[in-house]
Amino acid sequence: MGDDGGTDVVAPIGGTVRDLLRVPPGAPVDLGATNPRATPGLPGSEVTGPDRKGWARRQVRYVGAGLARQQEMLFAGAKADPGSGRRVLLVLQAMDCGGKDGTVKRVVGAMNPLGVHIRAFGPPTAEELRHHFLWRIRQALPPAGHLGVFNRSHYEDILVPRVQERAPENVWRPRYVEIDDFERELTDDGVAIVKVFLHISHTEQARRLLARLDDPTKHWKYHPSDIDARARWDDYQSAYAELLGRAGSDAAPWYAVPADRKWYRDWAVAHLLRETFDTLPLGYPPADFDIAGERERLLRTTGLLKVNGS
Repeated sequence: MGDDGGTDVVAPIGGTVRDLLRVPPGAPVDLGATNPRATPGLPGSEVTGPDRKGWARRQVRYVGAGLARQQEMLFAGAKADPGSGRRVLLVLQAMDCGGKDGTVKRVVGAMNPLGVHIRAFGPPTAEELRHHFLWRIRQALPPAGHLGVFNRSHYEDILVPRVQERAPENVWRPRYVEIDDFERELTDDGVAIVKVFLHISHTEQARRLLARLDDPTKHWKYHPSDIDARARWDDYQSAYAELLGRAGSDAAPWYAVPADRKWYRDWAVAHLLRETFDTLPLGYPPADFDIAGERERLLRTTGLLKVNGS
């Protein structure tokens, strides 16, 4: 079926990507033992051929076409039932240069912008600091029928205070429970949450930072504080390891995506979204009007009914 998706989409091997990359809730996480260049679920060369990168990128296009249809059905369903809270929220977390922007561009970009709600989170503003840490998150939630994307998220309010020592432990640690309650509230309201940690290596981050410094069109993406954060790499890895193990649930688990290979990252996230949409009761809503009658009315207004009847 070409770029329309369908039969050209090759299923992952060994199970769904959701099963393969899911972080079991409550289980200890050893990021050091997780290979950022691994490709779980990717078919072998007998399927992909020698150009795995090219094959994966084509597959992302095919999956993306299907995602666009699924997202349209989600959007259409909300218009037919405004009281429905059904929506999808993709949460992207990563170290600097982990590929959050690229994932949004290559995976989410396949969908109709009309039904996509993207929000990037930076350091809290003065106004945001006057509120509870989840206040700004609630303001950014996608409307019903939309795919929401968080480029960074509420988890920054655990990671940054912890690693940068901007708040004592008795401030940031209780946020685990608050976030768990918040996400349970969302899932009870019909939100399907897809939490993705893009896992890159220390070496790959250095390559990407250098690429930004060497390309004038990428200087806007670089900040000197990136080097300061890189100096705390081990601290961030420890913080992420605890976060991934503690802040997941059956309703809103974490998925750890090996992200050194950008093409695999996009392939995996595209399948994570597709598999999540597949769990939803999607469909185009039936017409709530007399189709035959409306067709006849339209033909009369254009004069076609008289022509066709003559």
